[in-house]
Amino acid sequence: MNTAKVYVIDTVVTKPGRARDFVDAYLREYAPGARERGMTLERIVVSPPVWFPDESNTVIATWVIDGAEGWWEMTWRGRSDPAVRGWWDGVDDLIVHRTRSTGAEAADIERLGNV
Repeated sequence: MNTAKVYVIDTVVTKPGRARDFVDAYLREYAPGARERGMTLERIVVSPPVWFPDESNTVIATWVIDGAEGWWEMTWRGRSDPAVRGWWDGVDDLIVHRTRSTGAEAADIERLGNV
């Protein structure tokens, strides 16, 4: 039986002209630790699809985690790791706003269990 997937979506609005810098830092500095916490990077989407020199972009990173147990493990490991908060604080000069959301395919909700 395949494990239901949980998706973690980081949505970041970058400061004008800073999208490429943010993506480079995210891949180089954030992604390795996320992988250690059990996350698999599915894709990074930049909207609009152009590196603006003087406007903001929205960067959407989609991660995949195996099941509810994997999500809980990632969550608790990330919350107790001061390096995660430190990394986000360190890129504050590159971003205007950020959010993180989680979800799953509708067909997988029952397999993830009930609270």
